[in-house]
Amino acid sequence: MAETSFDFIPRAYRPDKPRSVGVTEIRGPYYATYGTRHLADVLDVAGQWVDGVKWAGGSFALLPREQVRALSDLAHKHDAYVSSGGWIETVLRYGPEAVDRYLAEAKEVGFDVIEISTGFLSMPTSSLVRLVERVRRAGLKAKPELGIQFGSGGDSTEAELAAEGKKDVGDLVNRGRQALDAGADIIMIESEGITENVAPWNTGAVAAIINGLGLENVMFEAADPLVFEWYVKNYGNEVNLFVDHSQILQLEGLRQNIWGNKSTWGRIANVPPLDEG
Repeated sequence: MAETSFDFIPRAYRPDKPRSVGVTEIRGPYYATYGTRHLADVLDVAGQWVDGVKWAGGSFALLPREQVRALSDLAHKHDAYVSSGGWIETVLRYGPEAVDRYLAEAKEVGFDVIEISTGFLSMPTSSLVRLVERVRRAGLKAKPELGIQFGSGGDSTEAELAAEGKKDVGDLVNRGRQALDAGADIIMIESEGITENVAPWNTGAVAAIINGLGLENVMFEAADPLVFEWYVKNYGNEVNLFVDHSQILQLEGLRQNIWGNKSTWGRIANVPPLDEG
């Protein structure tokens, strides 16, 4: 475990970075507009609990290239990867050449992971697999983003999403398996239709996804404290989660069992590997 103050108080086990389970990915500049000075403060305070920084909504395309690169360099300094977010959905509208140029520039500005979102696109699984392979050939990691709600990822209203209808969770699992077989590093799961803009939460879909793909192979969007508490409560502190950058310490406190709400306070446990005592 990383060194902390008050470390005489026992905590639930958390592996050191680089982690392959219990990964916390945080949102980069989007809903909150911030730059390197703010991110430096965040990472100075909580960088040991941040595994990755994810851009959202193509916001990097609104910044000077040197600013994007500076944020990447700062994340790397704290041993955190940089993920593109799902902007490839926009790029795909302009053809394969645009995709190749996008991947090349993504590498130039320090991205490590390319998220392949399909919330607004109707894309066959074979095309998703080819995109995974294309990303890997460019020397980047591929992170397909899959969901059960068409139109997810764009701040659509609950009524708009309900009108679109939901996809079959079995199809998501099948697409996820094929993407992993093609070399995808992890599958991001959209929250819409599962824990966002839906009542009640679709907890059965979560179980089917974890049972079908494996807990270590998926990451869930959980940028709401009640949501990430539910995931940790039900699947333990090794569940991979994407949260807002303002929620790092709240989530990590829950993962380590130093705090919680009524249903989680003092109840989160994890046993370290034998060679770690």
